[in-house]
Amino acid sequence: MARQQVLVVGLGQFGMALAESLSRLGTEVVAVDHRPERVQLAASIVSEAVTMDAMDEAELGRLRPGARDLCVCAIGDENREASIIVTAMLRQMGAKRLVARTTDEMHERILRLVGAHEVLNPERLSGERLAARLAYQGLIEVVPLGDDLFLTELKAPASTWGRSLAQLHLPHRFQLTVLAVRRKVDGAGVVLMPAAGLVLASGDMLVTAGPQGAAQRLAKEG
Repeated sequence: MARQQVLVVGLGQFGMALAESLSRLGTEVVAVDHRPERVQLAASIVSEAVTMDAMDEAELGRLRPGARDLCVCAIGDENREASIIVTAMLRQMGAKRLVARTTDEMHERILRLVGAHEVLNPERLSGERLAARLAYQGLIEVVPLGDDLFLTELKAPASTWGRSLAQLHLPHRFQLTVLAVRRKVDGAGVVLMPAAGLVLASGDMLVTAGPQGAAQRLAKEG
């Protein structure tokens, strides 16, 4: 099977982290930035790193955005003009899936108007996920899967210890579905399937899916 091909334009903190993470997942990443020092850093972690001005239409076209599975414009708030122009050009060059980075609502609206299929605000997402962890003891991670569905990892509250999933009635009480239970067994981590008869214990970690606030309500039970 051919490796997924991704073009990442902009190697600030977000773009660099994205390019590195995608590479670790086995993706073929072409990373672009106008700063040679950033490109040099990326060269050891991606398939190809290119120093160029992405607003140069001819240069950008040589990277064949239309042939990539995903194009990401990760240019930050320091150059909004470049962010908008590069996003527009990538779409005009046939990007199949185009994701752009934004920092505020006005910028987001413009990026969508010029053709971005998806717009991400890393700072806002990071803040929302951190807020959930800080506000509710026991929450480890909250990942939005859309406007009305969240994947959450949390410590099993004390109120659930010694009770089976069937006895807890989590779908009925919290609209929450347990997808997996992580537990330490003889010092090693194991993943348990969420059978109805599975009895929860202290130290268990629940991986759940549900609407916004559902896992928080469970965690609040303590």
